[in-house]
Amino acid sequence: MNRKENILIVDDEKIVRESLFHWFEEEGYEVETAEDGETALRKYEKTKFDLLLVDMKMPGMSGLELLSTIKSIDKDSVIILITAFASVPTAITALKNGAYDYVTKPVDPDELAHLVKKALEQRALKIENKQLKEKIDEIIRPDNLIGDSPQMKKIYELVQTVAPTDTTVMIRGESGTGKELVAKAIHINSNRKYFPIIPVNCGALAETILESELFGHEKGAFTGAQFRRKGKFEMADGGTIFLDEIGSISIKMQIELLRIIETKQFNRVGGNELIKSDFRVIIATNEPLEELVKAGKFREDLYYRLNVFTIVIPPLRERRTDIPELVNFFLKKFSTAMNKPIRHVSQEAMEFLVNYDWPGNVRELENAIERAVVVGKQDTIKVTDLPFHISSNHFESENGSKSLSSMEKKYILKILNENNWNISKSAQILEIDRVTLYNKINKYSLSKINN
Repeated sequence: MNRKENILIVDDEKIVRESLFHWFEEEGYEVETAEDGETALRKYEKTKFDLLLVDMKMPGMSGLELLSTIKSIDKDSVIILITAFASVPTAITALKNGAYDYVTKPVDPDELAHLVKKALEQRALKIENKQLKEKIDEIIRPDNLIGDSPQMKKIYELVQTVAPTDTTVMIRGESGTGKELVAKAIHINSNRKYFPIIPVNCGALAETILESELFGHEKGAFTGAQFRRKGKFEMADGGTIFLDEIGSISIKMQIELLRIIETKQFNRVGGNELIKSDFRVIIATNEPLEELVKAGKFREDLYYRLNVFTIVIPPLRERRTDIPELVNFFLKKFSTAMNKPIRHVSQEAMEFLVNYDWPGNVRELENAIERAVVVGKQDTIKVTDLPFHISSNHFESENGSKSLSSMEKKYILKILNENNWNISKSAQILEIDRVTLYNKINKYSLSKINN
């Protein structure tokens, strides 16, 4: 049941107080009266009235003085002044001091009732908007950004800190940890949330294609350019551009990137028109950029320009307490999408999922649950439904080591051999990009003769 809106009538004339009291009480409001400003102020300090009707001229504290005092207590208070001697200067003073409106004596009850109703409706709308804004101001997460581990809580805190600014953000973490989800969380909690976030996978494109992708091109700029095309930086105007795998771009592109980030200006490929774009930059990398800088493969000035605010996403194996929540989220997602009555995960399967090291991180876990839902025949996922139903001994290296690196080496080699060293297919199965797979092959000195 909605509470009645309450009104305080302040007037030194008893007949005015009583007539307005009965009128608004019959209209369905809670009504109180006060014969002077001091009494009204005492009552207002006890009860924050929704609206006040205040006589302008009273002995002691005047209506304008009461208006100013109450506004200093509550700037959102709604006050309508009543005056017997209306004048332009008086009206201007009242409105400047925060009065909603004023009426003149003798008061027309119908006109005043309409004005009160309008004022209270606007007040209710203002309160509702304020409440909605407070809810919006709380951190909003993309659906897949899940976890309440200390590591994830720290990430949410960093997102909340940096989101309202236009600071460039560098997100670091292994492949599949959810770097793009964190970028989206920063964007949708920023002042740019009503404009797009434009993702670009820099590692998936050749240099010539990447240049056109980022800056756009004019018609006829190169063979096959049959029309003018906007680039990602132009599309990100007002919003955010997310550059993934930033460590894979060439030195030439690094120079171009540094220039556009600093000036927010660029030319389309094959064009002379200077394009301006207001964008925020978020980048992601799973490579140690500091080592690339030392090796001369990444410009130091660009590195310092990008490394302003860093968020490091831990691999899934370092936040195992989040795995059950992620498993249940993906289970609900895929069982609903496939219309299958699978609602549970067996204790044995959950223990297996929690103890597995997840070299492909959250992306690999998501794919594992999707596969389990596809092949599952009952209402509960079992270990046999998972795509890697193997004993922990399977991951032991030749010398019996169970270290993370030795298990990762063994697993990557197994996938490569199973796919006849098809790099693209193996990277897809491992849920990592080809650049990362090549890096792993070099790191572990893998080759076909290793099998």
